[in-house]
Amino acid sequence: MNAIKQKVEVLGIDVGGSGIKGAPVNIESGELVAERERIPTPQPATPKAVLKVIKKIVAHFDWTGPIGCAFPARIKHGAVATATNISKDFLGVNLASQISDVTGLPARALNDADAAGIAEMRFGAGRNRRDVVLLLTVGTGIGSALFVDGTLVPNTEFGHFDVGGTNGELLASDRTRKKKELSWKQWAKRLQKYLDRVEFLLAPDLIIVGGGVSRPDRAELYFDRLETSAELVPAQMSNAAGIVGAALCAEDLLAARTP
Repeated sequence: MNAIKQKVEVLGIDVGGSGIKGAPVNIESGELVAERERIPTPQPATPKAVLKVIKKIVAHFDWTGPIGCAFPARIKHGAVATATNISKDFLGVNLASQISDVTGLPARALNDADAAGIAEMRFGAGRNRRDVVLLLTVGTGIGSALFVDGTLVPNTEFGHFDVGGTNGELLASDRTRKKKELSWKQWAKRLQKYLDRVEFLLAPDLIIVGGGVSRPDRAELYFDRLETSAELVPAQMSNAAGIVGAALCAEDLLAARTP
């Protein structure tokens, strides 16, 4: 890789429940500079198994620069602090350090919803916003990323707000829609209840709805049924958000490698 590319590209990796995806990202434009590589998430998703897949993705791109990793857990001071949808063996593991150990490359790690939020704030629906912005990633659960004056409040879990005695993501996640075989109209009523609770507790100025339900072909089926005091918009970064946000979290490592 030439010196110019080293200054603007970071490998972003997004660890999900079903797949681990990665691609080099131009951090100045937010564009993937190569087709993303996806490998099924190993089951069980133990640290050894997940790190093996990450190493394969690094090798696939013949990568020699910094790495950023989005991960489905709270990351506190570099260490994995929760294990709701991953192996409990990850608890206490410093993910960035482990990635560096197996690849020999500098790395950073952060929560996956925070990564998606960072991408949307830099290149997507939250671009140039300096008020209170909330990103919700609606999928298997409901992830959240909160920004105040452009600054991330990390590791929020607003998908677990109580809504009438029910956990928010159990009420209104896309997994619930599929499991209960709800129509988009029926599901929109549930999502509306959740959004009402979010607005009451947080009073955001902008709510960005991300995850698979934000795709244009899906958003058109329910978005006009929702009403909020905040501006409400679908996310713009689509499936690339986690990869791009992961790369952005490691952009400071570029300076350390620049001659």
